[in-house]
Amino acid sequence: MPDSPPPPAPFDLRLVWCFTVVAEYRHFGRAAEALHTTQPSLSRQIHRLEQQLGVRLLERTPQGNHLTEAGEVFLPLATALLRSADQAAARTRAAGLPSRITVGHTPGIIITPAVRELRHRHPEAEVRTLQLDPGEPRPALLDHRVDAVVARLPFATDGLDVTALYDEPRVLVVPLDHRLAARKSVTLDDIADEPLPQVRGADPLLSAFWRIDPRPDGRPAPDGPLIDAVADQFELTAEGRAVTISVPTHTLRPDLTAIPLDGVEASHVVLATRDRDRNHLVAAFRTCATKILVRPARP
Repeated sequence: MPDSPPPPAPFDLRLVWCFTVVAEYRHFGRAAEALHTTQPSLSRQIHRLEQQLGVRLLERTPQGNHLTEAGEVFLPLATALLRSADQAAARTRAAGLPSRITVGHTPGIIITPAVRELRHRHPEAEVRTLQLDPGEPRPALLDHRVDAVVARLPFATDGLDVTALYDEPRVLVVPLDHRLAARKSVTLDDIADEPLPQVRGADPLLSAFWRIDPRPDGRPAPDGPLIDAVADQFELTAEGRAVTISVPTHTLRPDLTAIPLDGVEASHVVLATRDRDRNHLVAAFRTCATKILVRPARP
């Protein structure tokens, strides 16, 4: 009879997690504070992990804590290990709890009517909702944080089942005293030299779509100031430092106005789910969404 394979390495995932936090902060004191533990306790946990691996992962110097060569190799593997553990737990829970669904949505999209209908049809089900950042639909689905997402394209759709729901025309948002504020509509030629905000770390597909970059003639969109969140663009626009391309369903502050932007592709709102997902509530929500979620009336 062949020998049995050796047992897996006795990794304690909490120790691995502690290591990734120390690697992020490069400081035991700040990492201990983030982990709600003491610095001596954290040091002991890192030492235990190093003993399990048989190598030093961190070096303490007067200038701070630095990863060793082994630590640099282990860090991305540790991050992937923790992500895999989270996915394994999420998928197992999903398989064992088929009467649960989490529906994600991105800012400015209303899913309440479809969620209410799903709860009415399946009163025994646990239906949750979760707001996601615009760049999160695909990773949130693949990580099993959500089971369905209603969001605006574009985002990567490989591995997903995508159903079109409705379109929203794009508009130009400007302050009330802007030179174009009184216009009935505008074109890209009218804003050829108007700067548009840049969101730091934004998904390239989303950034290109909402900045219309490059323009149809190949010219790059004029760069406006960098911002940290999409919501910050309206403050920047109100200050007169940039203009913003948005959709008419966004509620605007009183010092801004929205003007139809002619000659550009509409924003497509879709329902995305994992490809071949067997949760019957996913199919039920798709039925509700395609029946109920239609293009909102323009305010």
